Amino acid sequence: MIKTRNLFSLGMATGAFASAAFTAYAAAPRQPHVILIMTDQQRGDALGCAGNEAVLSPNLDRLAADGHLFSNAYTAAPSSTPGRAGLLTGMSPWHHGMLGYGRMAPEYPHEMPRELAALGYRTLGIGKMHWYPQMSLRGFEYTLLDESGREEDPNFKSDYRKWFATQAFGLDPDSTHIGWNDHTARPYALPERLHPTVWTGDRAVEAIRGYSSDRPLFLKVSFARPHSPYDAPQRVIDMYKGRDIPEAVIGEWAEALPLDTLPDAHPSASRGNYGDEYVRNSKRNYYASITFIDEQIGRIVDELKARGMYDDALIVFVSDHGDAMGDHHMWRKTYPYEGSAAIPFIVKMPAGFDSALEPGAAIEAPVELRDLLPTFVEAAGGEALADIDGMSLLPLLAGTPAAPWRKYIDSEHTTCYQANYGWVMLTDGKIKYIWFQQTGDEQLFDLTADPGETRNLTADKKYKSKLKEMRAAMAAHLAERGPEWSVDGHTVINPKRVLYSPNFPKSTDDK
Repeated sequence: MIKTRNLFSLGMATGAFASAAFTAYAAAPRQPHVILIMTDQQRGDALGCAGNEAVLSPNLDRLAADGHLFSNAYTAAPSSTPGRAGLLTGMSPWHHGMLGYGRMAPEYPHEMPRELAALGYRTLGIGKMHWYPQMSLRGFEYTLLDESGREEDPNFKSDYRKWFATQAFGLDPDSTHIGWNDHTARPYALPERLHPTVWTGDRAVEAIRGYSSDRPLFLKVSFARPHSPYDAPQRVIDMYKGRDIPEAVIGEWAEALPLDTLPDAHPSASRGNYGDEYVRNSKRNYYASITFIDEQIGRIVDELKARGMYDDALIVFVSDHGDAMGDHHMWRKTYPYEGSAAIPFIVKMPAGFDSALEPGAAIEAPVELRDLLPTFVEAAGGEALADIDGMSLLPLLAGTPAAPWRKYIDSEHTTCYQANYGWVMLTDGKIKYIWFQQTGDEQLFDLTADPGETRNLTADKKYKSKLKEMRAAMAAHLAERGPEWSVDGHTVINPKRVLYSPNFPKSTDDK
């Protein structure tokens, strides 16, 4: 558990790098509210402020204009539970123990709500957590859950489903009849007020409106969309009539990949070439789901302003991972490519934070979900956590020129949809190296010259030295895992599927 120190003596926590940034904080009356808003399966490029003119996201664009968009943000494991484990713990996949999709541990040494509660915060979680056990609190005083129909604990029913029964008992909350991993799309079949996106927004607005404590608030608002089903109301889908929807990007290397069956036979296929119109329809409805969420975020921000909490709040918007959305004939997630691994990442600091950056300036340093826990702890006045992998973003947000930062961020996912498709990736947002550890295959992409990752450069003589550098960096990254992963500065082919690392916390029964 972290120790509480003098509130807002934050310059001490970051040393010389950020001391100037906190001059105005020294006299601050209290810790900032921390408002964490997240979506599920939202691509990093699926925002207007990220340069995608097809997406209507005015409220998130305004939040980015008040704060900063991190333009090279990634998830360290692009599927729900391992990505969210990194957010919760501040750890990399190898260190929190989940290298792919599975069940989280019941408890970790550091958990975000618990650490903020120890610093005096009131803590409330609303929406999708995707934890196991599903009713675990992990430091939240209360949670109001929408788990998209997932029922893993005995007798568990989500708060959204219980509420739905009081509003429309006898109707099916899944009346749109699209599977949870399908990439087909159609309008929401019930009245808009019953949609889980509205439910999550309503509960967040009510929580802010009714907040009556003199202690700071940690509020996590987690929307279950734009993860499929792509089922925004018809009125929101209509906003996209006539808009130019980007086509899928197909790499030269992708044509040789095996494809699954046609979507009418397998609507949740992980790979398939279904034609440009199918991609446009799925993406149009996916974007509409983002716009629908953006409307709810606008309501949340308006309520924070009405309550006088906006200026005093550190507000973050992220997603747990992206959505391949037909790129390279791939669908869903678990891939190392930008559509799946890159995420939106916006941070708005509270008033009084002294920064050399202009409001709205993008930050290019490679960041990941693990960086939010140390950022929140430092902003709340807590002692730095020495045994996590994440780094506080405050020096970057202060624009400190000499602030140390990582060269590359790592990401990985064990085999999920296809055999022998476990990979580990390193990137700084400009160059990307992918090692497929079960086969020895590798890919190198120049994201500056080729943001769509269409050309694998491992055989390009012009990139020979960069390839050598990235191979060495990967071997060094994997070295702590032992000889099944790296030996004498070289990566090792490992045919085994490894879902949990030796660092995965053992249950009480196993200890």
